[in-house]
Amino acid sequence: MTQTAISDAEWMAATARLASRAYPLCRPNPGVGAILVKNGRVISRGITQVGGRPHAEAIALQTLGNASAEGMTMYVTLEPCAHASPRGPACSDLLVAAKPDRIVIGQLDPDPRTNGAGAQRLRKAGIEVLVLDDEASRASLAGFLTRHRLGRPFVTLKLATSMDGQIAMTDGTSQWITGEKARAHVHAHRARHDCILVGGATWREDKPRLDVRLPGLEDRSPERVLLTRGIAPDGVRIINKPSQISSLEGAQTLYVEGGAAAAASFLAEDLIDEIHLYRAPIIIGEGRSALGDIGLEALSEAHGRWKLTETRQLGSDSFTSYVRIRS
Repeated sequence: MTQTAISDAEWMAATARLASRAYPLCRPNPGVGAILVKNGRVISRGITQVGGRPHAEAIALQTLGNASAEGMTMYVTLEPCAHASPRGPACSDLLVAAKPDRIVIGQLDPDPRTNGAGAQRLRKAGIEVLVLDDEASRASLAGFLTRHRLGRPFVTLKLATSMDGQIAMTDGTSQWITGEKARAHVHAHRARHDCILVGGATWREDKPRLDVRLPGLEDRSPERVLLTRGIAPDGVRIINKPSQISSLEGAQTLYVEGGAAAAASFLAEDLIDEIHLYRAPIIIGEGRSALGDIGLEALSEAHGRWKLTETRQLGSDSFTSYVRIRS
């Protein structure tokens, strides 16, 4: 039986999935994935290491030792760096020395120290370079690219509701609307974010820990942020309004967990880039709505803003994710 050759886009999608393992310990650097392939087989792979170094390309090349990468293709989600650093050599120089036949790049690096220079250096060395600018690598680098483009972290809003859109009973009781599988899924997403935020009312009423409680991932608990005009609790950063997320230095990703007022304020300022919606098969009736006023003036304004990207079943609960459609 003849096997179908794997396309560059498919290899890049695999590389982007690999890159997700780097977050958030790669901070302050972006989480990059790299895979070396020869004759349709993976020779080695790498991701950005803790603290941002070594880079993914350097890790992937370590397997080769002093051997050449001739006849191989490297897939890398972000353009290999071209600037000198006291923390390590430029990845474009490492690749020139290794001499792979091809390098397929998911995204050019918006950092002006590298932007286009890494690809140019590789081409001058006689290496074939292809830049895909594909959706998979773009999604894996969403925090890094958003920070460069908009000067703020990529923001994900998490909502856990009943079928009729309530997040709590009228007395505020909300533990638990969703089941264990859905809550574990939330913790897995917490583990991939730099910061996590709730509003002041949620902090006072629910006293959330906002940490990661999955075995083996406890060290990936995000930095806690509170949206309030009050005094900062120990170990928690405070912002007074959503636009101040730009001041979260070094943060590429922010996970907003509520409550309704905080979620609405971020939506009203169009600062939500992705929504994670967990829905339990229960009906509460009169309770506390998932959202307050988001400033919508006409129903027509609600259409064409969100794109469905994922749906799955988590026990009896459903999960759907949507990304903001931006020009």
